[in-house]
Amino acid sequence: MEISTNLKLCLLVSVSLFNLTLRLSVSVKRFSSPTVFRVSISDTGIGSCVEEFKSFKCAHGFIAGNNSDGVLSIATTRISDDEVRNYQINLMETVPARRLCVLPSQPKHGGRFSGTEVSFATAQDISGLLPEIACFLKKMQIPGIPVFSVHFQKDSIDVMVQHYIELIREDPVVANGCDPPPDASNIERLKSGLEDYVLRHGYKSDTKCLSCFPDHRDHLKVGSGMAYCMEGQRNAGLIVEAVVVISDSIDPSSPCFREFGTNTEVVLFNDFSPSLLTQTSQNALTKMDWKCYGLTLGNVLDLDGHALLEWENLPPSVHIDIVLHCYQSLYPLWSSRKTSQFEHCKLVKKALGSALEDIKERHAGILLSANAVKVCSYAPELAKTIAGLILCSDNSDFQGECMKLLGLCSPLDQTNEKESIEACVNEKILKAISLHDKRNHRGKEPAPLLFEDEDEGFLEPDFSTDEEDL
Repeated sequence: MEISTNLKLCLLVSVSLFNLTLRLSVSVKRFSSPTVFRVSISDTGIGSCVEEFKSFKCAHGFIAGNNSDGVLSIATTRISDDEVRNYQINLMETVPARRLCVLPSQPKHGGRFSGTEVSFATAQDISGLLPEIACFLKKMQIPGIPVFSVHFQKDSIDVMVQHYIELIREDPVVANGCDPPPDASNIERLKSGLEDYVLRHGYKSDTKCLSCFPDHRDHLKVGSGMAYCMEGQRNAGLIVEAVVVISDSIDPSSPCFREFGTNTEVVLFNDFSPSLLTQTSQNALTKMDWKCYGLTLGNVLDLDGHALLEWENLPPSVHIDIVLHCYQSLYPLWSSRKTSQFEHCKLVKKALGSALEDIKERHAGILLSANAVKVCSYAPELAKTIAGLILCSDNSDFQGECMKLLGLCSPLDQTNEKESIEACVNEKILKAISLHDKRNHRGKEPAPLLFEDEDEGFLEPDFSTDEEDL
């Protein structure tokens, strides 16, 4: 008896890159053989060109791990085409000229539609296949692609498959996704998506963890950065976005503590889709000057295509999450000129550095270099000395002006006057050190003043002299 099982997930998504709405479908169909399935992924996007598939590479171990024959079937069409073009790619073929096979096209009979469908056969157990689909759909939430609806269509179904369908359908992350503003930019969506990913412990939790993050995003220090190739350069249109999240309230003894401990999992995306670690990205992560941010990198591990950063000096209660997204802002996405690995590596480092700088600007005393940390150790004693000089003065005008500079009300309650002044001065010292640490390695701007007065002329008295004074 033939058992036919068909699972279809239709997701209405918004693609910010081309400012259009498309429908993404993931279909899993069981053949007459109870162990063979056909998986197809299709979209109603702008269509693809054959050049995009000629250089298609498969992740190491994908074919063997999924018990696949290594053949991809592709159907694609653009809105202006009058036919649907069909291809087959043999991923096991080592000769590039033999990998792609052009199949007969199908007429559209006047229909106006566009999109691409990629399918392959696999003998992988359904118990391992469908959870991978759910994991893929969850990862798609990080770039901030909103899911408006999820639909299931099935012909006949057995109990085991029904169980996994319900798991995917009812998963809060897949069903609800993240909720960025409709007019948010790509990097704003990426930022919101990573925050949600962290609050749910890498989507291990269905809801945001209140035990580790009672105030949600208040416990997160978030920074974002972007780098791109200017028009006229070799890789014009190439954009790399980076988001870094530092969470410092996670209890290492908590049962929901992340599986990688203090190590950092770098989530990679390429053209709005989850990606595996490339040699270029690995080189960029290795060559990044982490020490100027007070971090000591031990090693960059490749765990089956996933990047993991090992730190040597990160406190057990602190966790760093990083997401990198590389995409082309120009169409067609395919170019006859191969992307420069050097330029790509440079963009990754620049975007990641900008994200770390963003955190330093928003949070004084965070990600300081080793030298700045050493200077900060003298701040409490210096603040104590300055507070003592202010309080021991007999000049009330001088004390009042100092209070004004510190932003404190005068006079203070005698019981907490000294502590308040010390705390305020210490905070300003740390902020000045943090700003100087940021600008020091840029080497462009002078160190900021410790105190700034809103009234003109207090810090810069007029030393000009008239001829009558000579």
